[in-house]
Amino acid sequence: MPENRQRLLVRLDHQVDELLRFYRKLPDANRMVYELWTAQDVLAHLTFWHESFARNVSDLARNIQPTPLKGRLSDLNQAGVEAMRTEALATVIGRFEAAHQRLQANILDQSITLIPYRKGSRDYSAEEHLGIVCDHIARHLQDVVNACGE
Repeated sequence: MPENRQRLLVRLDHQVDELLRFYRKLPDANRMVYELWTAQDVLAHLTFWHESFARNVSDLARNIQPTPLKGRLSDLNQAGVEAMRTEALATVIGRFEAAHQRLQANILDQSITLIPYRKGSRDYSAEEHLGIVCDHIARHLQDVVNACGE
């Protein structure tokens, strides 16, 4: 039986808490995690996509046509990281928190059925999207923990 939206939101909230708790105590956000991305870049990547998700959900809740991101996934990923590369870690954390609060305020709206991800991709149910986002954060957090230690 698939998880319901409320339960998935609780799971995502816990994952977000774990992510932000780790980043708040991270001694070196410039430690390399992937070939081209530091720990801070990974958070910027997650923030970029969380802001997009929150914006689309908020638009749907307000009965506004969402404007999902357009472009190749690799280009969007890099552009999202580059856009936040000069920001302080605390600023990126704040942006992630704001996006998550926006998401929390709207995702339980039962009028929201399908959520766009990006142009050219299929839409996802709210439940499916919540699960994907939770897993995405967990995978990247594990990589950051492995690279930076706990």
